[in-house]
Amino acid sequence: MTETTITAVLVGKAAPFGPPGRTSAIAKSPVDGPRAVGPEGFLDDEQADRRVHGGPDKAIHHYPLDHHPAWRDELGGDVPLLGQPGAFGENLATLGLTEADVCVGDRFRAGTALLEVAQARQPCWKLNHRFAVPDMAKRVQTTGRTGWYYRVPEPGQIGPGDRLTLIERPYPQWTLARLLHLLYVDTQNRDALAEMASLPVLAQTWRTLAERRLTQGVEDWSKRLNGGD
Repeated sequence: MTETTITAVLVGKAAPFGPPGRTSAIAKSPVDGPRAVGPEGFLDDEQADRRVHGGPDKAIHHYPLDHHPAWRDELGGDVPLLGQPGAFGENLATLGLTEADVCVGDRFRAGTALLEVAQARQPCWKLNHRFAVPDMAKRVQTTGRTGWYYRVPEPGQIGPGDRLTLIERPYPQWTLARLLHLLYVDTQNRDALAEMASLPVLAQTWRTLAERRLTQGVEDWSKRLNGGD
């Protein structure tokens, strides 16, 4: 069974960010001990725009530190953000677990809490400002190095150094890598989209996306990736 150690737990408060009048809690800081987590995420964490961030299906964001070397190579030069956890606004950072290893609906024991994989991340324009790279969100989307979100079926406490242990995998055929490939590469695979739309553990917004794509075609990504969301 899949198991790794939680390298860092991070939380943050909403603050001015990007264009005038915008705020974000993407700049998160590591904590030094266990933190309470419930259906809306970590007790001390915030989301600035609740229309698109936070909520039960985006309670916790997990990003693999495994991707940092590839980002350093791709972006070139010294990228201070990549020298530590938190570069992508995540709540959990680990080594040894990526989108290729995790499936929709996976249940993990983390500290005393139970987490369930609800969806991958759809990157937005805030990453462009975070990294000062105009197309960073698009790069994250294209590479599939997005991270993922958990819901919290059982509240508890999670801290750095806790084990993250897979205890249930109901949909082994639906890795996040496959889901992202369908979403952004094999975008009009109707059979796979119909299967995606029927996944009961997948976040409702993603199931709705699959249903709409079957009837209306591929959605416009430009606002999410470039701003004006």
